[in-house]
Amino acid sequence: MEDGKDMSNFSMLDLFRTEAGEQGKVLSDGVLALEHGAPSAELLESLMRAAHSLKGAARLVGVEPVVRLAHVMEDVFVASINSEITLDSGHIDVLLSVADMIASIAGLPDSAMGSWGEDHPEELENMLSSMKRIKTNVPVAGEGIKKDARASQSKDGARKEAVTAVRGQGPGRGSASPGHEDAEKDRVLRVTAERWNQLMGLAGEVKVEAGRLHPYVVSLGQLKRSQIGLIEALDSLREIIDDLNLQEDAYNFFITAQARAKECRKLLSDKTGVLDAYDRRVSSLTERLHRETIITKMRPFSDGVNGLQRMVRDIARQLGKNVKLEINGLSTQVDRDVLEKMEAPLNHILRNAIDHGIEHPDERLRGGKPEQATIRLTASHCDGMLSISVEDDGRGIDIGRLRRKVVERGLAKEDIAARLMDEELLEFMFLPNFSTRDEVTEISGRGVGLDVVLDVIQKMRGSVKVKTEFGKGTRFYMQLPVTLSVVSALIVEIAHEPYAFPMVRINGAVRVPSRDIRVLEDRQFITIDGRHLGIVGASHVLGLGAQAVRGEDLSVVIIGDRENSYGVVVDRFIGQMELAVQSMDRRLGKVKDISSAALLEDGSPVLIVDVDDLALSVEALVKHGGIAKVRRASGEGAEIVRKLILVVDDSLTVREVERNLLEAAGYEVDVAVDGMDGWSAVRNRRYDLVISDIDMPRMDGIELVRMIRGDRDYSSTPVIIVSYKDREEDRKRGLEAGADYYLTKGSFHDNTFMDAVVDLIGEEKA
Repeated sequence: MEDGKDMSNFSMLDLFRTEAGEQGKVLSDGVLALEHGAPSAELLESLMRAAHSLKGAARLVGVEPVVRLAHVMEDVFVASINSEITLDSGHIDVLLSVADMIASIAGLPDSAMGSWGEDHPEELENMLSSMKRIKTNVPVAGEGIKKDARASQSKDGARKEAVTAVRGQGPGRGSASPGHEDAEKDRVLRVTAERWNQLMGLAGEVKVEAGRLHPYVVSLGQLKRSQIGLIEALDSLREIIDDLNLQEDAYNFFITAQARAKECRKLLSDKTGVLDAYDRRVSSLTERLHRETIITKMRPFSDGVNGLQRMVRDIARQLGKNVKLEINGLSTQVDRDVLEKMEAPLNHILRNAIDHGIEHPDERLRGGKPEQATIRLTASHCDGMLSISVEDDGRGIDIGRLRRKVVERGLAKEDIAARLMDEELLEFMFLPNFSTRDEVTEISGRGVGLDVVLDVIQKMRGSVKVKTEFGKGTRFYMQLPVTLSVVSALIVEIAHEPYAFPMVRINGAVRVPSRDIRVLEDRQFITIDGRHLGIVGASHVLGLGAQAVRGEDLSVVIIGDRENSYGVVVDRFIGQMELAVQSMDRRLGKVKDISSAALLEDGSPVLIVDVDDLALSVEALVKHGGIAKVRRASGEGAEIVRKLILVVDDSLTVREVERNLLEAAGYEVDVAVDGMDGWSAVRNRRYDLVISDIDMPRMDGIELVRMIRGDRDYSSTPVIIVSYKDREEDRKRGLEAGADYYLTKGSFHDNTFMDAVVDLIGEEKA
């Protein structure tokens, strides 16, 4: 597929660019392969054919510089096939430079492509001269010398003879070509990404529509069973009627009715069987259509790693290292979008491996290792996911040095860092601006790279882990979805609507008794496996209102990372499902906390949650103290409206004592740490009662009471002052300011405190 304009608008130059890209890949990969071991006849032939095809395509569209470059490259490969020359490392440098130059010319705009030779005559002639020196078996160091390049018909004849010899054909026989069936099989149809997305959407809709038939098949099965019961009842009734000696007309009428019921049962049974078979066929076909539509977007892993061999070679030579890149699983099928997004992460990891991990040849020899280092890049399918690993046999990561860097950068205290496991320390490497290098190089050491890797992989709903053994090497292991077009998701209900949480982006989903909700410092939490987990209502975070818990259990989706995890309370779990992802309309922009959408099996739309975005929203609410409590509800959607009380006190102990007393009596309680915090809370939420201390920082209780009484919106709110001081002047000041009650904190030990609360706002059921 091509992203961009419709293929019907493609010019001949556009087609040339496409072919130049394909043949350029063959040339680059093949030339790199020449550097490792003796070149095979098959490899040289494929390179010669690629250069020949590129020359013909360039001649057809009139790009003369590419014609000349491809022609002389073809001559070099023919000479190598005929054993006239032996290609060395310097020759490889020149051949790669030619491939780069051809790719650069092919990537130019139409007008610039045709005039490139006139604009860069010296560069072109230097490159042609270098290639001619290779063909005449003159050693080169990557720099060309000026010399005219001319082709002759005799060379073309020698070239054809070389091809014939390689293929093992006698004189006069035509060159072998793929059979018609193979040619048909290898044909490629180019489709725009937009058109593919439309096709994907239609396939999804067809699948949904086909699914609508199944409930009717089930209903007919139930009707069939009911009719069988009816027939059995009529048979039993006939036995009774036979003993009643009914009139002949009545008896005949019953017999007719019984016969017709049996005819209906047979007809219904036949048609139900036909419909059931039809339902199975349609379901199978739509499932295959949907699957095949997705497969059309799949590409072999080899398409995403085209330039990695070249990159590794160039960086290794630049650093004076000897590195071989092995790529396994080239035929592994992967979504094209995944391939494109993985380019940057793989580049970062490979660069780091060469610069940080791989030793210089002399160091490797001293360590008993082979002079040439090996990096293995492997792709495979595992448990329905795409697994990609990058493993090197270099020096590995010094965990002790990493631990010291974590402490030096203030990311953990020394005693805590000393207790961290290797796996936990390695996670620090993915933080922004973190590097173990003291110096900055052109290759790495700037503190960027691995944070980019983590960010890209997480956005694709994947994960990455690192394992290392000092002195032996390092392994990066990434798990990604095979396709971004389909996601395995947990479907939940929030505010009577379905939402989807991608399975790979959540840490778990649990049900816990609602009675297990605890409150500390005005924050609700539950305990799972001995770990306290703060909870927040999904409805509240998404701006859909307060979260009301119905029933005895909480349905909690666990999100976040190891340091900051949250439990998001949803109405209920619906189940796990594979969803065909459909992007949101671009005119909507980025929808907060939502990544995309899909259709459920019944045709209803479902929004797919952006879990990372949701976690940031929760953190923002926590930071600004804006989290509303998860509330209990009863009845069919009817909330129990509980009276809301604000407790204002700078003592944690006093706040918790008052909260426990009030919540035990059935009230809902918020807390504030001083008068200023309390005044802010009063203006943001309507309270039935405010209970405040007197002596507090920033604003004392007397001033808070005056502020409440002086504002017409809150002046009617009842206020109780609870103070350690039992002095008459303080009592008088509090009551004059407008407090309804002035109590001492000793009132907690008898009924005085709770009696005052009930007197002002009434009782509440616990």
